[in-house]
Amino acid sequence: MILHGIIPPHGGTLVNRVSGQPQPEPFAGSEASIVLTERQQCDLEMIAVGAMSPLTGFVGSKDYNSICENLTLSDGTVWPFPITCAVDKATADGLNTGDKIALLDDSKRLLGWLTLEEKYDHDKTKQAEHCFKTAETEHPGVKVLMEEGDVCLAGPIDVVCARYDVDFKEYRLTPEQTRKAFAEKGWKTVVAFQTRNPIHRAHEYLTKCALETCDGLLIHPLVGQTQPGDIPPDVRMNCYTTLMEKYYVADRTMLSVLPAAMRYGGPREAIMHAILRQNYGCSHFIVGRDHAGVGSYYGTYDAQEIFDTLPDNGLLIEPLKYEHSFWCLQTGAMATAKTSPAPAEKRVFLSGTKVREMLAAGERPPEEFTRPEVADILIASMKG
Repeated sequence: MILHGIIPPHGGTLVNRVSGQPQPEPFAGSEASIVLTERQQCDLEMIAVGAMSPLTGFVGSKDYNSICENLTLSDGTVWPFPITCAVDKATADGLNTGDKIALLDDSKRLLGWLTLEEKYDHDKTKQAEHCFKTAETEHPGVKVLMEEGDVCLAGPIDVVCARYDVDFKEYRLTPEQTRKAFAEKGWKTVVAFQTRNPIHRAHEYLTKCALETCDGLLIHPLVGQTQPGDIPPDVRMNCYTTLMEKYYVADRTMLSVLPAAMRYGGPREAIMHAILRQNYGCSHFIVGRDHAGVGSYYGTYDAQEIFDTLPDNGLLIEPLKYEHSFWCLQTGAMATAKTSPAPAEKRVFLSGTKVREMLAAGERPPEEFTRPEVADILIASMKG
């Protein structure tokens, strides 16, 4: 069912696996229990609140192999990464099909339960080669994968508390809550912007181009598991709120965080990010240059091109594909290669390395690259 014209969730039904009462004390039950890794805790929350609809739990072997080989669940629904609960063999040997397993966080608090339907070997090399296009552990997503357990536990989950200690509670909206907010605002078309970095002028330009064709903009930064060296979430959130106060139209823009794990999976992760945003109620999704990429593992526009390989009914959300944007000295405006006639020497690009060097030295990058308010926040964070 379409709520007030809002796009339906992926697979048609918005999942909700949260029930029961939180139990903030350390788990003292007699049932079998496992402490989830950081990524597994992120995935548990995403499944529980419906962000990973239509999943209702950790995938079984049939779905696992289909995802790796076909980019779909076994029923043909587009899905890019196996969402698994992998444990070591000794732990798995002590568990039996039908067991109700307590899922705990780092403080041994109960997050929820997994009803075990299947145990199967975790073919990590196969998963890496299909999903990341490499098995090199220099790739941060592959590194995390290879450090996981050798046996996957599959089955539905029932969650009592997706997270006990949450940052940005005001902005931590579930798909049900964002959909309600969009409906209240009268937004039928909403464009989502994925980011794990501060918004610089190029990103601002892309979001505003997209907003010209949509009712509203959801700035949706990822604040789950990232890699060392990424700018801390609290610094990024300060950048976003400061920028929105001065440079975006308030009643056309909304900020909410995405507590998902970053996999750095390039093309497949672009699909994942699109699915998540469809579940949050967004009709459009910005896919830029080297989306979710890392190093030189993926081509510049691979993450855009993969959408052209999906079946027509694979995703309802519409990808908006943008080229790399820059400040054009010849036209005196933001532009891309589609709109700027200027030669390369009149296009202002700054490498990430150069920007970090300037910020560390207390120097503001030029306003053509970043708003001064954002630069000041980043400079202060590096001094602190």
